[in-house]
Amino acid sequence: MPSLPKPGNLKDPEVAGLFCNEDPERFFEDLREIGHGSFGAVYFARNVATKEVVAIKKMSYNGKSSTDKWQDIIKEVKFLRQLKHKNTIEYKGCYLKEHTAWLVMEYCLGSASDIIEVHKKPLREVEISAICQDALEGLAYLHSQSKIHRDVKAGNILLTENGTVKLADFGSASFISPANSFVGTPYWMAPEVILAMDEGQYDDKADIWSLGITCIEMAERKPPLFNMNAMSALYHIAQNDSPTLSGGDWQDEFHNFVDACLQKIPKDRPSATQLLLHPFVRKTRRSDVILELIQRTKEAVKQLDNLQYRRLNKLIMNGEGNDESLLEGSRADEAIIPDDNSSLDDESKSDSLPSQHSNTASSQSSVASQPSQNDDPISFGLPRQSPVTVQLRLQGSGGGGGGFEWPSFPHRSASYSPYLASKASGGSPRGFDPNIASNFATIRTTSIVQKQIKEHERTNDYRNFTVYKRLRKTHQKELQSMESRFKAEMDEHKQKLDREYDNLRQRFLRELDKLKIQHTNELDKQSKGSQAQEKKFLRDVQQNHDTERKSLAEQMKKNYKSDKEKIKKNLDTGTPRKEREDAMKSFKDALTRKKRDAEFRLEKHQKDTLELNLRSFKRRKLLQYHKLEQKLLLEEIGQRRAQLEYEHSMLVRHHESTQDLEYKHLAALQKMKDEQLKKQHETERENQTAYNQFAEGELRKKHALEVKQQPRSLRAKEVQIRKQFNEAVKTQQRQYKALKDHILQNTPKNEQKTVVKKLKEEQMRKLAALGDQYEASIAEMLQQQNVRLDETQLADANELKNRLQQELELLIAYQSKLKMQAEAQHQRERKLLEERVSLRRALLEQKMEEERAHFDRDEQDKCRALQVRHREELETFDIETTRMGLNTLEVTHLSEEQVDDDISIRGSMLSLSGSSSSNSFTSHTPL
Repeated sequence: MPSLPKPGNLKDPEVAGLFCNEDPERFFEDLREIGHGSFGAVYFARNVATKEVVAIKKMSYNGKSSTDKWQDIIKEVKFLRQLKHKNTIEYKGCYLKEHTAWLVMEYCLGSASDIIEVHKKPLREVEISAICQDALEGLAYLHSQSKIHRDVKAGNILLTENGTVKLADFGSASFISPANSFVGTPYWMAPEVILAMDEGQYDDKADIWSLGITCIEMAERKPPLFNMNAMSALYHIAQNDSPTLSGGDWQDEFHNFVDACLQKIPKDRPSATQLLLHPFVRKTRRSDVILELIQRTKEAVKQLDNLQYRRLNKLIMNGEGNDESLLEGSRADEAIIPDDNSSLDDESKSDSLPSQHSNTASSQSSVASQPSQNDDPISFGLPRQSPVTVQLRLQGSGGGGGGFEWPSFPHRSASYSPYLASKASGGSPRGFDPNIASNFATIRTTSIVQKQIKEHERTNDYRNFTVYKRLRKTHQKELQSMESRFKAEMDEHKQKLDREYDNLRQRFLRELDKLKIQHTNELDKQSKGSQAQEKKFLRDVQQNHDTERKSLAEQMKKNYKSDKEKIKKNLDTGTPRKEREDAMKSFKDALTRKKRDAEFRLEKHQKDTLELNLRSFKRRKLLQYHKLEQKLLLEEIGQRRAQLEYEHSMLVRHHESTQDLEYKHLAALQKMKDEQLKKQHETERENQTAYNQFAEGELRKKHALEVKQQPRSLRAKEVQIRKQFNEAVKTQQRQYKALKDHILQNTPKNEQKTVVKKLKEEQMRKLAALGDQYEASIAEMLQQQNVRLDETQLADANELKNRLQQELELLIAYQSKLKMQAEAQHQRERKLLEERVSLRRALLEQKMEEERAHFDRDEQDKCRALQVRHREELETFDIETTRMGLNTLEVTHLSEEQVDDDISIRGSMLSLSGSSSSNSFTSHTPL
């Protein structure tokens, strides 16, 4: 595996072309932080030359995981550079300075989620249609480039000043389709994305599902299952039926659009291009509707800002020391500050899950409005760091990375006072800077901002999906690593077996070649031996014939002398000489004729015997040669058969070893998956438990705050009772005074003292009774308030406990179901492997059977061909024998005698020598 380049190394021309090495501070001024995360910060800035407002995201690639951070920066820059569409966020450049990348992007007003929070109510159907139209244009463009957004939601759908809708936050996007990473925001994730690591890949239809959930979010202010812990929500999404649009007076076209987007099976969902033709999308002019929506939102923010400003001025002018201001202040709090505790609990629920291949989440920083001449543009972002900045919400990421994303979860919003803005910027309440209001106006009060910052810092460690994402990412890497290792091991195993089989085949071929050479040598030796024996046979026969001729000549000479003496004896001495000479001449002539005849008969006999014996010898040698060929062929066939059987045994052994390795790999993979699933479930339960503890802790804090705030409320009510008491006392005093004056006028002076005393006693008694009544009222009020508070808190605690217990039980039930599904998947995998192994064994058996059958046919063909050739050679030989005038049967009989060559030769010699007497060729009758 090639090593990754060093972070910040621009030696690669492709990487160097993505960045500018010039100092970005020369090109941008007035940098003000508008968001912060673990990767760095997002700043508002102005271009020095063009005065254009931009958003700059600073991303450090130094320190821990610097290589991963650098690769993520390269990935994000490459992705943004490829986007050229009016409905996607615009990329303006990237600079490098001191191990930090400055990513410059387009500046937008805010997101659709921010608009929902400003108005505290869902969007209208025509507004949702207009937003979906532009969003689908952007998605169609991405999908046409084989890219997937993977984090579509209202918080990532931005609005510009001119009413254009733009897709943002491509930190989770995928360059390729299909993909299989666990990426996205839990409540908006498609089922196939959640199950991608277990069941395979997903394609751009995942964005269509997220768009359907976004429609529900814009129509109901929250996505489905938003009140549930995200870990449990994932199982609900993956296991349950698709959510539907509920509530509201929505038209059938909208219901149909949402249902089409939320088809459970991805292939049943329409594409972005097809959805652009849907009646719900085509029924409105998006620009006018969105511009009107933006204008209404600006006016709503102004009203909230004015309310907050008036309240703040009242607090400054009147103070909070007296009871009256306390009452008014409490009423103002109830009137202005929203009471939505759930928004704090749900703060991190829309955090996006970064890609498994990315440790740093990226986002778009377009949050605040640009300046306007007519009115004050407002921003819809959520503040985090400063009262005068519009903040982007930090999203969790694995591996120490982080990022920003547009807020897409319900929050209560309140206006932010220009007074606070001026104070935070160093000015006076009356010295308000319109540029600050234009660029950094917010819809959050400072108290809510600071409270949410503390909540985020305190709960981010276990409420975002950092640990869970890192775990899933680690599991995926472990599985990929094991699968790669097993694949390499299997490839090496197969290569080893192939080499062993090829070496065996090569060795067998060499042995066969060696055997063929040996057989050829034996046949050559046999042929040469036959030729040598034939020469020897001819030489011996020739010697025998010479001996016979010499013997015949000697015999004839001896007979000539003997007959000559006999003739001489027979002739009388008195026989005339001439007669005697004539008799001798006749004798000589007869003897010569006899000699010639004897020689002719001997020569003819020798020739006939030689041809017969030689032909028999050749036929016998031919039969021996045929027999040797048959023997050698059988030997070759036997060796080839043994080799074939050995090859088959090796193939079976190889099949068994491969089968054992496959079963071993499958068992190891399934064991790892089981262990990973166990760890995943433990992490999910720990997350749910932490979530439960956090929710219970938040409820306890809420109750504690209520208890803490109760004396203030009780004091206000006590002030009211005391005021009533004072008024009653004053009334009694006035009544007493009037009664006293009336009695004194009608009573004699000597009795007035007694009457006045009685009246005072009566007044004291009534005042005492009134005081008792006052104390009783206070006690009753306190008791009622305590009882009511205790009952309410107890009901809240029971309700939360039941809800959390139900979520935990559902989570455990889903985990059990997933475990059973995993076991069923293991069974299917084992069954598929068994079927694959059985099929491979059957194919191997079929191949071996075919090779055996082919070998048997080849053996029969060779034997048949050899027999045919032998028969044809014998027939040709016998035909030639007949053509030579020899008796074929006699030659065949002689050639089939089972005797050795030497004995046969000697027999031939004896047969020839036995017929070499003179009597065999001459009649020894005296003349």
